[in-house]
Formats: sequence, C-alpha cells, structure tokens
Amino acid sequence: MAPRAFWKGYLKLSLVTCPVAMSPAISQEDKVRFRTLNGKTGNPVVSRYVDAVTGKEVGEDDEVKGYPRGENDYVMLEDDEIDAVALESTRTIDIETFVPRETIEWIWYDSPHFLVPNDKVGEEAFSVIREAMASTGTVGISRLVLYRRERAVMLEPRGKGIVLWTLRYGDEVRGEADYFADLKQAKPDLKALALVKTLIKERTKAWDPKMVDDPVQERLLDIIAAKKKGRKQPSTRKAQPKTSGNVINIMDALRKSIKAEGKGK
Repeated sequence: MAPRAFWKGYLKLSLVTCPVAMSPAISQEDKVRFRTLNGKTGNPVVSRYVDAVTGKEVGEDDEVKGYPRGENDYVMLEDDEIDAVALESTRTIDIETFVPRETIEWIWYDSPHFLVPNDKVGEEAFSVIREAMASTGTVGISRLVLYRRERAVMLEPRGKGIVLWTLRYGDEVRGEADYFADLKQAKPDLKALALVKTLIKERTKAWDPKMVDDPVQERLLDIIAAKKKGRKQPSTRKAQPKTSGNVINIMDALRKSIKAEGKGK
C-alpha cells in the first residue's frame, strides 16, 4: 500500500488545472535512530536554547532569526517579515516554463517526490500534461513552498505519474571548473586503457538495489537484537587493508588485477 500523501494541491498549466497529491519518493523511517541518554540514570536528555552571554534559558516566544553583520552583531527578523517574502500560494504547482530534459545536470537534483492525480475528474488533464512533456523530451519548472521553504521544482514524466524533484539553490552548487581546471588532459597509454576496459567488462552487472544496502545498519540491528536478549555482541569491525605506500607500475598492477579477476570466477 502506498504511503499517505503528505501534500495535496493543484497542478496548473495556463488555464488547465487538476488536483494532485504528492508523497516523498524516499524514506528514512526504517533507519536505526538513537536518543541521547544520561549514562548514569538512563533517562533521555532534553536540549534547550540557552543565551550564550547570560547562560539563561530562552523561551520559545523570545526566539527570533538573526543575520550576522559583524562580530556579535545581528539584524533581527520576525517570523512575519520572513513569511512576507514567500510565495502567496503554497498549494499550486504552476508550471512557468519547460526546458529540455537533458539540459538539467544531476548535480541540481535534490529530493524526489511522486506526484499523482487526486481525483478521477482531474486524471485526463494530468495525463495530457504528462504525455506532452514525455513526447517533447521536456520537463516542467515551477516554484513551490515545501518543508517551510520556497523551492524551485522540476516535474519529470515517469510511467503513469510524474516525479517532482526539488532543485538545489543556485548558491549551493559549486562550479566544477574550480576543481577540474588544473587537471592535466594527458592521453592515457593505449595498453593500460585496454586493460582497464577489460576490468570494467569483467565487473559489469545489471543494476540491483541490493548494491546500495546499508551493512552498518544491519550490523547495528544485530547488536540491538543481541542486547535485547541480554547478550553482548562483540564488535565485528573489519581491519583496514594494508597498503605499502610505494608507487607501483600501473601496467603491472592492471595485469595482476585481471589475473585475480580470472581466478575469482
């Protein structure tokens, strides 16, 4: 059963509008989570805001946002001042423009959400918008208030539905030229290149979600299960592989790697 939608509103393109529901495409609910406890009493620890100068606890009504303009000097903003610059509508995904799908690089993608029509009447309008994007190879760009922040979002047709991606803010994405500009454009040795291609071929498999399992979480669950039964489970942390630190001949290393791959079959 699909999880309950956390957002309901409208998808709008010009004069075409249809009710939609949205759910996160990813979940952290099954992750192991810990509470911080007092080791002496076993009681949970509660965090509170404390004035850094007076050391006194700050009440919730006295908390305000502050923007630093100098050392120990802040511009204070009230919640209504921050809310005043937000979008007027938080319940309408108004598609403002379309861009070719391949022009948005992966680095801009933030969090995916599943978008579906919310009633039978709106299914036709929803499907028309979805199929039009699919046939033209485009995605829709809009703005929406999600998680108490205004976000740019991308609407991508996917099967019978639409995947809505929140996009990263412009000041969050760093330019690759800052990191790659000084790298030399050296041509690789053709023999070494052929050997690496052989290694790639040997290790190429079909994608499987099990490739991104979380072994740390599995081990933590084993430890928790053992403690519930009153047993102490020893740590099974693997030793780090030893490296000599010496520079080796890449061709020798590649030949040894391919030989090892062959033995592993």
